[in-house]
Order: sequence, then structure tokens, then C-alpha cells
Amino acid sequence: MTAIRNVLFIMCDQLGRDHLGCYGHPYLRTRNIDALAARGERVDHAYVSSGVCGPSRMSYYTGRTMTSHGANWNRVPLSIGEITLGEYLRRHGRSLALAGKTHVMVDSGSMARLEIAGDSPLGVRLRAGSFVELDRYDGHHEPGRESGHPAWLRANGYASERPWSDYVISVEDDRGEVRSGWKMRNARWPARVEEAHSQTAYMTNQAIRYIQEQGDEPWALHLSYVKPHWPYVAPRPYHNMYSLDECLPLVRSRAELDNAHPVTAAYRQHEESINFSREEVSNTVRPVYRGLSSNWTIISAGSGKRSTNWAAGKTP
Repeated sequence: MTAIRNVLFIMCDQLGRDHLGCYGHPYLRTRNIDALAARGERVDHAYVSSGVCGPSRMSYYTGRTMTSHGANWNRVPLSIGEITLGEYLRRHGRSLALAGKTHVMVDSGSMARLEIAGDSPLGVRLRAGSFVELDRYDGHHEPGRESGHPAWLRANGYASERPWSDYVISVEDDRGEVRSGWKMRNARWPARVEEAHSQTAYMTNQAIRYIQEQGDEPWALHLSYVKPHWPYVAPRPYHNMYSLDECLPLVRSRAELDNAHPVTAAYRQHEESINFSREEVSNTVRPVYRGLSSNWTIISAGSGKRSTNWAAGKTP
């Protein structure tokens, strides 16, 4: 750590390498990540430990496979016996701040067995996976006290007790009627929140504020975005930035359905898997997904003196 002053570890959710300009997409504009790739190392062959979000993240944070760290599904606690990236840095006199998503679930059973109080300094650290949480939001539900985004939205004119549900993931159709962004058929309409007030912009602002507050002190920050994960709702102008003609052809083969592994066959029975196998669904969602991919890669950028920037796209 003596040779590296600052570390910015960027992660996004459900972004494939084929949706970045630096990997050759002919239409997608992802300028900041492309800039990082141009002056850093671009990995051409990398694989996640798990196709599920939570286990995959725990592998990033521990450096261990899913079968090793044991958090084998979303909302399965990571054992307090696992050493995380934040703890490794702490051993070297550095803290690892977090702005965004982790999916770290507290190992309440082990903490109770070892009589570790949740509000003690050790308990707080273990509950957070050894991150120093600046502003956390794991996605897919109304943010709670762990995030300041709802209060910030209300302060910016989004008058609602549930501004995330009513504005961030809601859309207005061509007649001005409000529709739910959870339903993928509504993805083609813009979110009711302005781009400057989106989750991506908000969390980027938290990261920038933290970096600026450090002054000349070294820092390490995990900036973790929810997007472009479902619900596929994009603010203007990203909701219609791309047309279906600018989407690469789907890579599918009927042979893929033959002799499926039991786990793969079970995945295919999930509602989202069944829906995405339908052409009308993928044709509606894919242009908006590309807009979301451009949105976070345009807003996010690395900064800081003598920084090492890691850009990690987590593909399900």
C-alpha cells in the first residue's frame, strides 16, 4: 500500500462486457470507463464466481469462491470468519469507504454465539463487511435509513413518503399517466426523476464529496452502482438514446436448451428467465438497458492524485 496512494474500486450491477465501447460495441458511448481502459489494463477473459449477485460480490470482497466463502445465494450472510477486502486494508492502516451497494448480510447467528454486540465498534464493522459506509443502497426496495437518497429527493421537490417508488422507478407514458417501472413493458418511457437526481448521479456525488473531503490524505473507496440492474427505468434522455437497430443481435442457439444441468434448468423456470426468452420483452428492454449502461459510465469517473482505478463490471 505504500506505493499506491488512492484506490477507487468501481462496480456496477448486471453490465456485460459487450455493452462497453472499450470492448468494441459499435454504438454504445461509455466514455469514462473507456478512458480508464485506455490508460489501464483491460481483461479480455474473466469470469464471476457465481451467476447470482450476492455470492458474486462476496467473492470480490473475500477473494474466495462461492463454495469457499459459503454465501451461496442472495441474502445469505457472509460468515464473520471471512476476511474481506476492507479488513485487509485495515490491517495496513487504511479504511475502505463504501458508496452504494454491497449485499453484505450480517452473520447474526455467529455474532450472538460469540456475544458480539451489534452496536459495538467490532459489531458495526462486522455488520458492514468491514466497509466504512458513507451511503449504502442495495437496490430493489425503498431505501431505508442507510441511505440519504430519499430525503435528498424530497429536498429537491419530489414530494412523497416513498420518492424512490413514486419517482425513481416510476415512468410517465405518452399521455402523462404514471406507470410502474417494475413491469418491463413500461421500460420505453422515461423515469419521473431527472437524470441529475437519479440513483447513479446521487451515489456519484457521495463519492466525489468523500474524495474532496480527504484533501491530501490517502483514501480507498468502493463506489458500487445498482444500475443497469432491473428495474430497467432510465431518466431522460437515456430512455430513448438508442434504437433497437443499434442493439447487437442476440446470441442464442436452440442447442443450448438440450441436456441442461439441473441448476440451469431450474434457473430457466424463473419468471425473469421465461420473460426474457420472449422476443417482445427483449426488444423493449434492450434499448433502455443500453441507455442505462451509457448513463452510469458517463456520470462516473475516477479522480485523485496518483490513483489506481479498478473498473469491475459484474455480469450475472
